[in-house]
Amino acid sequence: MDPLSHFDAKGQARMVDVTVKADTSREAVARGRVTMSRETFERIREGTIAKGDVLGVARVAGIMAVKRTADLIPMCHPLLITGVNLDFSLDVAHWAVDIEARVKISGKTGVEMEALTAVAVAGLTIYDMCKAMDRAMVIGEIRLIEKSGGKSGHFVREE
Repeated sequence: MDPLSHFDAKGQARMVDVTVKADTSREAVARGRVTMSRETFERIREGTIAKGDVLGVARVAGIMAVKRTADLIPMCHPLLITGVNLDFSLDVAHWAVDIEARVKISGKTGVEMEALTAVAVAGLTIYDMCKAMDRAMVIGEIRLIEKSGGKSGHFVREE
């Protein structure tokens, strides 16, 4: 049986055995977007949302989510994360908050799921903090932008 297979001899899903893999430097970048009403966008930008600093709280939530990804995604390995950057940019033309997560590790498996989880949870946190004034917000376009390290090498999304 291939130790890197996602299935056992009976065809059952299982966590991949990474014992034989070498530790390498790995990094993943994911992005997403939350679109909203103009009023909600302006209040986030001005820092006047009733629940507080929306982007500050979303940053902390995304970083916390990176550390808990293995608790949320059944076949993810718990990882010793070495770095997380979570950044936001405001798209005035589309009343949107763009989210970018960059996650780093030196280990046996990649951090794509951690980067994607950071973006998703940061987006959900923005929604939670602003939902009283805008239930029509849309969290979307969550995608892997780049990953490096490991046997599969370097991936860059063409956008």
